[in-house]
Amino acid sequence: MVQHAVAPGHADSAAPEASLPESHPKVSFWTLMLGAIGVVFGDIGTSPLYAFKESVAAAAAGGPVTREIILGVLSLILWSLVLVVTAKYVFILLRADNRGEGGTLTLVALAQRALGRRRGLVLMLGIAGAGLFYGDAVLTPAISVLSAVEGLKLATPELDPYVVPITLAILIALFMVQSRGTGRVAAFFGPIMLAWFAALALAGLLHIADDPTVMFAMNPVYAVTFFHHHPAVSLAVLGAVCLSVTGAEALYADLGHFGARPIRSAWLYLVFPALVINYFGQGALVLAHPSAAESPLFHLVPDWALLPMIGLATLATIIASQAVITGAFSLTRQAVQLGLLPRLEIRFTSETHQGQIYLPRVNMLLLFGVIVLVLIFGSSSNLSHAYGVSVFGAMAVDAVLAILVIWKGWRWSLGLTLAVMLPFLIIDLAFFGANLLKVFTGGYVPIILAAALMTLMWTWVKGTSILFEKTRKIDVPLLELVKMLEKSPPHRVKGTAVFLTSDPETAPAALLHNLKHNKVLHEKNVILTVRSVDVPRLEDEDRVKVEHVGDSFWRVQIAYGYMETPNIPRGLAILRKQGFKFDIMATSFFLSRRSIRPAAQSGMPLWQDKLFIGLAKSASDATDFFQIPTGRVVEVGTQVTV
Repeated sequence: MVQHAVAPGHADSAAPEASLPESHPKVSFWTLMLGAIGVVFGDIGTSPLYAFKESVAAAAAGGPVTREIILGVLSLILWSLVLVVTAKYVFILLRADNRGEGGTLTLVALAQRALGRRRGLVLMLGIAGAGLFYGDAVLTPAISVLSAVEGLKLATPELDPYVVPITLAILIALFMVQSRGTGRVAAFFGPIMLAWFAALALAGLLHIADDPTVMFAMNPVYAVTFFHHHPAVSLAVLGAVCLSVTGAEALYADLGHFGARPIRSAWLYLVFPALVINYFGQGALVLAHPSAAESPLFHLVPDWALLPMIGLATLATIIASQAVITGAFSLTRQAVQLGLLPRLEIRFTSETHQGQIYLPRVNMLLLFGVIVLVLIFGSSSNLSHAYGVSVFGAMAVDAVLAILVIWKGWRWSLGLTLAVMLPFLIIDLAFFGANLLKVFTGGYVPIILAAALMTLMWTWVKGTSILFEKTRKIDVPLLELVKMLEKSPPHRVKGTAVFLTSDPETAPAALLHNLKHNKVLHEKNVILTVRSVDVPRLEDEDRVKVEHVGDSFWRVQIAYGYMETPNIPRGLAILRKQGFKFDIMATSFFLSRRSIRPAAQSGMPLWQDKLFIGLAKSASDATDFFQIPTGRVVEVGTQVTV
């Protein structure tokens, strides 16, 4: 029902920030910055709970924790934050916006526009990135909340058996409230995360004096020499150090919500300093008291502050989980609009903010995945083995797509593009490769999940393409039908008929069946195609195109950006401004309901045919998806093979 098209490129594509819109003109910079602190940095902000601890454990490999290990790990963490987060995402990718929006699928849209027709590789990269993101969306809530609740063991060791049940209770409650919307809760995200980062910085600052020589780790030589002196554990340590930068992709994905400047300022002036101070404080504490390596973050605070810190950490991890759940909802809507997934039910939870959406099916699948992970792995240390594969797989995809966008879209020379971006891609691939060592101890989870989702998306893309080509061969060209009807017109009835179709060049099956069985034609007949374009949102003046193709026929195209949800009645109302008069209460919408059967000879294996048919059956009802009044819809059944 939805046709996917590409909007023409910008003339000023060589200047990546030239067309950046004035986002959020009615919201102050400080409000946006506080919101960014609350939503964007939840994931990376909770990394101190486990990143340093797991990195030291991997480096020591059961042996003593030495000064060389601490300084090497700290230097690796610091320079990972500098290169991966600050340089790659904050200073480069935040400039790769699509009318103010960011994220992996935005890069796909920009790369498709830059490359023109050569879109197969780009689409596969986008599918891979999206599949890996869903792995992150399942793992982040599990590891974040579990690591915070584990702090209870320090306060009261008797609570150890209850860590998993408490974690599950928090996560189930978090997913259950999604249907009510996050608007009111989100108002508290910023202040809570601000308090969390302040607590991280203060706790770290109090302990740097335990061993001031920890500051030597700012020298990148310690990171390099660590690999030289510890080759046996280097990859394992790299696989743990990467935990410190998980959530970096959120900087780019949430660009459209807050804008580049508030995100960049929040990172440079608050989040980055707070994280570095805390990590260095943890390092100094462990240097002075090696026994604290078991849970260094919670050992930073005095006994009287332990329970408040655990409570604040739990709130911070819930916020981090909320951000990634919301991101999964947004990514799914983009994937549906770009034709990577079938239609899914979307509920709006706010009357004023269209970005606040709830997808019941996605929410339940995420909850199921999170519960299974917590029950299988049981601790944040075990879960850390599963975490990095999806994160750095997605980051590597971002780097490859960014190379295409910068080279072809921004029109940099290939040499300059590779000089800037290739080091970041090498770092991402190094982290990704290091995490592949964990495949048999947990890394298989995101790989299996991503592979399954990639198979689903590719099957849907390929199946819809085959179906489109097959139906086009047997369909009647629209202009031929119009001429035939002008020569021998059928009986006319009053009102307007709107026939939805994915191919405006051919006569919709619903129109042909209406003529065949009812032998009538309405006074006005609209052949309507809904297109998805590779920009996030469209202005109303660019949304609708109308073409008169015959005595009583009009061909109408309504376009929506990949961040929008189609609303056909509202889109048709724009036609009145273009002189097309009709009464919505005297309008009937004709939809074709296809019954798909596997063909003897198909472009896909039989199992993939059946998977595609299953996906098609699971698609949300077109009437609900396009927000058409149910009392005005006529559905006509047709049978097709794929």
